[in-house]
Amino acid sequence: MTPGMIPAIRKLDAAGAKAEIAALAEVLKDCVDDGAAVNFLTPFSDTQARAFWQRAIAEIDACKALLLVADHDGRLAGTVMLGLDTPPNQPHRADVKKMLVHRRARRRGLARALLLAIEAEARGLGRTLLTLDTRHGDNAEPLYQGMGYVLVGVVPGYSLASAGGLDAAAFYYKQLD
Repeated sequence: MTPGMIPAIRKLDAAGAKAEIAALAEVLKDCVDDGAAVNFLTPFSDTQARAFWQRAIAEIDACKALLLVADHDGRLAGTVMLGLDTPPNQPHRADVKKMLVHRRARRRGLARALLLAIEAEARGLGRTLLTLDTRHGDNAEPLYQGMGYVLVGVVPGYSLASAGGLDAAAFYYKQLD
């Protein structure tokens, strides 16, 4: 991708995600292997990655989630999900989940493009409040903050770390126009 190009973003329905499950699993496994705190611990297998995406595909099929992917050099290289399964008193809210970019495609604007696209999808669905969480101190925090996500707070010892010990989690929100 040449500088200044906008990455190609695609929305996958359940059938499309099923057809891309190998590529989705590759992106997830690469991110976990690189230390991403996305609910999994190393060692992390391709089988575990595929099992996650099979559960996610069921959510997509049930209209409980939406999946966008980014391509780089003709291959799927990034993902972001919008969790839509909110309680009856929160129909205006959605969760940003599984914001992932494969190491081979980082620093090319995919994460930013994915976030902008998922925000547009949320707006189109009448969602006006987005929430997300990430490991406190993670490389993604400056991106979220730079895109207008507001830090609510940090919970120490929130999750296990692959390297041992516990990681703190940072919780963010963003009001959409």
